[in-house]
Amino acid sequence: MHLARLRLRDFRNYPRLDAHFPPGFHLLLGDNAQGKTNILEAIYLLATLRSFRGVGGQPMIRQGAKGYFVGATVVGQGEHEIKAYWSLRERQLTLDGQPVRRLGDYLGTLRTVVFCTEDLQLIKGPGRARRRYLDLLLTQTQPGYLGLLQRYAQALRSRNALLKQSLLDEAALESFSQELIARGNEITQHRRALEPQLAELVRAAAAGVAPETEELRLVYQPSVKEDFAVQLAQSRPRERTWRMTLVGPHRDELQLLLQDRSAAQFASEGQKRTLALALKLAQAELLTRTHGVPPVLLIDDVMGELDRRRRGGFLPLLERVQAARGQVFLTATAEDWPAAPSTDRHRWRIQAGTLTPEP
Repeated sequence: MHLARLRLRDFRNYPRLDAHFPPGFHLLLGDNAQGKTNILEAIYLLATLRSFRGVGGQPMIRQGAKGYFVGATVVGQGEHEIKAYWSLRERQLTLDGQPVRRLGDYLGTLRTVVFCTEDLQLIKGPGRARRRYLDLLLTQTQPGYLGLLQRYAQALRSRNALLKQSLLDEAALESFSQELIARGNEITQHRRALEPQLAELVRAAAAGVAPETEELRLVYQPSVKEDFAVQLAQSRPRERTWRMTLVGPHRDELQLLLQDRSAAQFASEGQKRTLALALKLAQAELLTRTHGVPPVLLIDDVMGELDRRRRGGFLPLLERVQAARGQVFLTATAEDWPAAPSTDRHRWRIQAGTLTPEP
């Protein structure tokens, strides 16, 4: 799988871009604030329909423009054309010329894994960052998981809206509760099934990045300990006080433990970077095993935060991408990536929203 062509119109600081990318290793060079990360953001947006920077659509519109356009040609099992337009008044998404009606029919057209400074939130941030990591991984590997997640989210929103009303509709609440329980139990089962395989991959990745890493454990902690229906019923008095649903998969946690101590609280900054990197390497490895080909890797200027040994942790993955004729996009202010493949290497210079190939 690779991104063969990228087109941007009024996206971030790009008034217009039309670039062709063969498989291989693409090094995007330029000073800060020139638009390197914006290209990775556009590719990730095509894959997931969201920004890895955690922003909505409006900040991605170039200043003074009404909306942005992002288009791509993706080569995988066949060739696909993607076109996406976003403005405050209009949103369009087409795949091979047809409007996308269901996200499940679209996601997977392009698969990416992004490595960026925001990854530290997987270790230091709130539980929702780790739940989002689990859900993205399951969406990328389990057919039907996205629809399941959407049905749970809809039931949760509807139930919370009822709990905020002064006069409670008990019949409607019970209906949404039953849907929440059914879908929530399925989500928990998927997450439980993922835990042992993911834990093994994360441990292996951490050992490859930093062999001296202390004993690492990854533990999935569901909000529902035994019977979801019973716990939901028991939480009703507190729900009326807080006016929201207090138990369910939306409150799950993924714990990272070093020597049985919370990595968020006790790990050093270097250890936290190692663990964040290990989580993303594990994601890329699981996608490769599931689909038989590696995802497109987006590595955003994080090398300056890693020593040579930790950079070496990327080598097995990069070699696999190269062997499979996959793609890597790496941004940097200087060419200081000694582990880059010697073949299929492409250099690009980015300056003020302009992308220029270099010999």
